Amino acid sequence: MSDPASTFEQVLFLLKMRGAQTAQQLAALLELTSMGARRQLEAAQEKGLADCADVADKVGRPARRWSLTASGHARFPDRHADLTLELIAQVRSLFGEEGLDKLIDARAHSSEVSYRSQIAPGADMLQRVDSLARARDSEGYMAQAEAQPDGSVLLVQNHCPICAAASACQNFCRSELAIFQRVLGDDCTVERSEYLLGGGRRCVYLIRPVEQIGP
Repeated sequence: MSDPASTFEQVLFLLKMRGAQTAQQLAALLELTSMGARRQLEAAQEKGLADCADVADKVGRPARRWSLTASGHARFPDRHADLTLELIAQVRSLFGEEGLDKLIDARAHSSEVSYRSQIAPGADMLQRVDSLARARDSEGYMAQAEAQPDGSVLLVQNHCPICAAASACQNFCRSELAIFQRVLGDDCTVERSEYLLGGGRRCVYLIRPVEQIGP
């Protein structure tokens, strides 16, 4: 028999990773009955961690889809958020924006060196993105690489463990985009297609081979 607490956490995890889901979809993923999945979702709703909305499908009656609330997303920690915000404020106060930019540049250099070391020489584009996704996942970004039918690849980050820092200084995000481009190489392009701080559910980067880009 499964542990109810563990099942509850798995429901929250799947809503984080997959976005809005029906009780039936979660039941299939967790090998529960639909009623069992609904009980977990209703418990999450009572705790303020999830909520539902009826979404009209193309045919048939509306489907009830469940998603995390802001409190639900907050269950997945922003690493040392208060300390990070305090440090950013102190750096700004002592050294100004130029000093903060130097700090971000130093962090970017360290990250780039680490990512490059985890990508095998001669790896193709999908392998490179997958290696980068694994590195980001180990840092708490809940990241994965998703190959697309047209030959492009998505780098999906379902969580941002430095969201507080990125909200306080969006140069952290601009630095990330540049790092990904340099690490993945000049035979592909990297663009952000979904942005957490822009109202998206997650951050998604579209990586395409250069030959896919029109004149």
